[in-house]
Amino acid sequence: MHIIQSKLLALKDQSYKDFHAKLIPNIDPDTIIGVRTPKLKALAKEIYKEDYIDDFLNDLPHKYYEENNLHAAITILKYKDPVKLMEKVEAFLPFIDNWATCDTFSCKLFNKYPDFLYEHILNWLKSDQVYTVRYGIVTLMSFYLDDNFKPEMLDLIAEIKSDEYYVDMAIAWYFSIALVKQYDYAIKYFENPCIKKWTHNKSIQKAIESRRISAETKDYLRSLKIK
Repeated sequence: MHIIQSKLLALKDQSYKDFHAKLIPNIDPDTIIGVRTPKLKALAKEIYKEDYIDDFLNDLPHKYYEENNLHAAITILKYKDPVKLMEKVEAFLPFIDNWATCDTFSCKLFNKYPDFLYEHILNWLKSDQVYTVRYGIVTLMSFYLDDNFKPEMLDLIAEIKSDEYYVDMAIAWYFSIALVKQYDYAIKYFENPCIKKWTHNKSIQKAIESRRISAETKDYLRSLKIK
């Protein structure tokens, strides 16, 4: 057994495993150890400089869900050069198999290099792999709905055609945040519907849950739901 698997298994919490397995039903529960996030992040900080880490990062695919999450956490800590970090991100993306690993793999270093990151997002959004597409959507949502926003980015998301639940949920999440942060641009996509009904309505539902949208605007959004 690899040293990292041993360290993760030593942190096992059975009740947390049982709870967490319900949140990611698309993966085999036998691949979930049950390690709480604070302990996993603490382990990443403890070991990311160790000599055996390169072997671990290159040994893909991993067996356990927590190995994937640890892989993501270590990658963020270990690589401070954007080109090298991107190399490691792209090597790992094809092995992400669930929404939780995907969404927690947020490399804030890239916020300093928006043009460089954007070029890669454009490719991710065209991928035939579910969680690579989702990663592109979530990254665009995280880093490009404030100062780096461009209206055409909304088109990129609206044009994604997918029957995958975890892609559709990411699209809805993106548009719900866009309705909060870039309302004047985003509202046009609901006044003139251009995304499928389920995603359209889910976007509105999630936006209405925000405390940053006024009651009046929420009422208007409700009126735009597709029946």
